Amino acid sequence: MSSMIQDITSQAPRNKHTKRKGRGESSGHGKTSGKGTKGAGARQGGPYWKRGHEGGQTSVFRRFPKRGFSNQNFEHRFYIVNLADLTSFADGATVDAAALIEAGLVPDTKQPVKILGNGEISKKLVVTAGWYSKSALEKITTAGGTAQNPKGEAFVFPKPKKKFVVRPKEKKAEAAAAAAPAAAAPAKPAATETAAAEKSEPKKE
Repeated sequence: MSSMIQDITSQAPRNKHTKRKGRGESSGHGKTSGKGTKGAGARQGGPYWKRGHEGGQTSVFRRFPKRGFSNQNFEHRFYIVNLADLTSFADGATVDAAALIEAGLVPDTKQPVKILGNGEISKKLVVTAGWYSKSALEKITTAGGTAQNPKGEAFVFPKPKKKFVVRPKEKKAEAAAAAAPAAAAPAKPAATETAAAEKSEPKKE
C-alpha cells in the first residue's frame, strides 16, 4: 500500500526555526524587528506577567469584596517531623535542624521544626525543635530524652492567656444607684434665679 506525502510528513518532527526578533532592520523584519510597537511586549527579555495581572486592569482579586478574617498571613508554619522518623538516630544522639537536614527529613532551615507524637520512641534523644505536640513531649521525656527549644533550653509550653473577666452586675447597679440622687436633685425655679440676679446687680443712679 502506497502512503501519501501527508502521512509521511505528519510523523516527522517539526524543524521550523523560531523568529529571531530584535536584530535590527537588516534582519528583514522591518523597523520594529517583529516586536510590534511600544509596550511591554517590545521590551528586552520579553513580557513578564505576574500572576493575576490583567494588562493594567484592576485584578479580579482586588475587585472582589473582602469579608471575614484569614489567619494565613499570620499563622506559624513548621516543618513536620514525627517520632517514628526519629528511630533512625542512634541512642543518645542530638537531633537538631542540621541532623534532620542530613537525614533528609527537613529540606532547609527556612522554617522551624515541629515534632508530632505519631509513632513510638524508646531511645534517649536530645531533640531541639521549635515546637512539640503534647504527646510528643511526653513520649520523649518518658523515654529518658530531652526536649529543647532552639535556644537550648528545656521546652515548656507557655502559660494560657487570661480570659476576659466580665464585671459583676452588682457593681454596675450600685454605681447607677449612686448616680441617681445627683441627677434627681430639684432645680431652682426661674423666678428665684431672676430675683437673685437683680439683688446682685448694682443700682444705677
